[in-house]
Amino acid sequence: MIKPQQALHTVFKAVGAAAVIGLAAANAAHAADAGNGKVLAASHNCAACHGPNLNKPVSPEYPKLAGQYADYVFWALRQYQMGTANPHLGRNNAIMQAQVQSLSLSDMKDIAAYVESLKGDLVQKK
Repeated sequence: MIKPQQALHTVFKAVGAAAVIGLAAANAAHAADAGNGKVLAASHNCAACHGPNLNKPVSPEYPKLAGQYADYVFWALRQYQMGTANPHLGRNNAIMQAQVQSLSLSDMKDIAAYVESLKGDLVQKK
């Protein structure tokens, strides 16, 4: 005879396993595609401000992107997309806000993967 505590423990284990499998499937649903990111970066004319290979900005106010961590680039793009609608998380730059409005989350992940794949002048201090 199964005790109620054992049954509850079994249910919790099953629910936990299902949640882990669901999260893994959601992350695997879209692995970032740097090739598509390259196409998107070209079609959105990122080099117009960030320079050739996204490593030589046309103005010192614009950042070098090449080699930047994909997680950081994705989050920055997402923040520009949020804009001033969320003052705690959004970034306020009219040019970047206009550039990212049409991008989906997967598009931004692809661009971020492409940016990370580029060789750049960024130096990681240790």
